[in-house]
Amino acid sequence: MISDSESPLLAFYRGTGRDGAGRLLCEIRHWTDERLEYTHDFIQWLFPLRERSQFNYDAPVLDAQTVAAFLADDGLRAELRASLQCMLAFYGLELHEGAVRRTVRFEERSRAWVTAGNHNHLRITRILKSLVVLGLEDEARAFFACLTELYEKERRLTRGRISTETFGYWAEALRG
Repeated sequence: MISDSESPLLAFYRGTGRDGAGRLLCEIRHWTDERLEYTHDFIQWLFPLRERSQFNYDAPVLDAQTVAAFLADDGLRAELRASLQCMLAFYGLELHEGAVRRTVRFEERSRAWVTAGNHNHLRITRILKSLVVLGLEDEARAFFACLTELYEKERRLTRGRISTETFGYWAEALRG
């Protein structure tokens, strides 16, 4: 396993390092909904992928050693789950007893992301992919099940606020 000094992402997730903008993981998780909405360079740190971000070139990229560290360390996965809980709350959702469900804030929060072409749809794809790669596949599947229910409702109401293309990306994200 590589040391934190060699992996800024592992140090960030262990609470001993900062992201590219100098922020701690615990600080980001306490941001307001508005700050989560309008800040665009944090999501790649909370939910890293194997491929470089098109939007944040300074964001970490997962390598085999970092993936192995997450898969082997319950503490790292617990921190990743806490990051998921943060973003689910932002979307008006929660992880409860293995399922993702709507909270009382869903109607209010959905206005910020259940809209056509919303950048949060890309964030959700990233979240799902990252969860699968880093060992939280069950959580990714629970999130996707909730998203599927929402997508089907949107289709029945012919609102088109979540496109078939977007839903396809979400489904593909689960395949790792």
